Amino acid sequence: MKNPYSTAILLINLGGPESLESVEPFLFNLFSDPDIMGYNRILLKPLAKFISKRRSPVVRGYYSLIGGKSPILELTRQQAEALQKALPDSDRFKVFTAMRYWHPFIEAVVNDIIDFQPQKIIVLPLYPHYSITTTGSSINEFNRVWNRIGNPGIEVRIVREWHKNPFYIDAVCETIVKTIESHKLDIKTTQIVFSAHGLPLRFIKDGDPYATQIEKGVETISRQLGLGKNCHLSYQSRVGPMKWLGPYTEDVLKELGDRKVSSVVLVPISFVSDHLETLYEMDILYREKAKGYGISNYYRVPALNNSPLFIKALKDIVLQV
Repeated sequence: MKNPYSTAILLINLGGPESLESVEPFLFNLFSDPDIMGYNRILLKPLAKFISKRRSPVVRGYYSLIGGKSPILELTRQQAEALQKALPDSDRFKVFTAMRYWHPFIEAVVNDIIDFQPQKIIVLPLYPHYSITTTGSSINEFNRVWNRIGNPGIEVRIVREWHKNPFYIDAVCETIVKTIESHKLDIKTTQIVFSAHGLPLRFIKDGDPYATQIEKGVETISRQLGLGKNCHLSYQSRVGPMKWLGPYTEDVLKELGDRKVSSVVLVPISFVSDHLETLYEMDILYREKAKGYGISNYYRVPALNNSPLFIKALKDIVLQV
């Protein structure tokens, strides 16, 4: 019997390996996703096996530099716990956490939700900006699972994008201001680089709105903070020979170094929690590159993680669905 007053909230994030041994199977799951790879399903599994086997030694090296595992599940669970406490009449809600490419997988968590017997499920992928490769893939996987094992008597509502949420914008602004103030910098003159996860250009050509939403989001944040020409947008994390969104973060840092800029603040704009892209790429790789380019003061803004304003944003999103 369904609980007549209950709503299940399903937070979905990327996932990450829980040990160095799980790097290769995690990569296999990632590269097996047709929403990312776009290959015929018959060819996809052998290709994913080949890529994950070839890439895993390098990626294991990256993870070994940040503690040997991804913190994304732990951080997402902290966000879920904070959201649970923030919701009014919290007995009416139960927040669940699932990962797209590693444990706990969406199917396992959907089974837990069915056991909870809610009246309604709110599916909230933790990507503010929509792309078929992130939000779209998570929703597609949920739908595949739900169509196979779901209860048709339970109402399902899905959040597809939330980059315009005012509390989300406020949360990003707050992290930037705190970083600027803690290092006694001038927000009007310090060079601020918003670094978003990259995307192959073929998705943009097919109509993916990700780049447009990122650009508009950075414009909104820049306007709210009163930034001017000291604001830059770049993209990171490209893999393979294909053309990706640009400019690339390392190229922007080099350009600033060539201009004899001494202080740069890097902002992770499309990441709501710390993982490999912030802890390795931003904190280690780009820091070393910035130093090599002559940038002596390099600062990275923290990811949102369980920032109270970010939790307020999640609460606002859920209550509006």
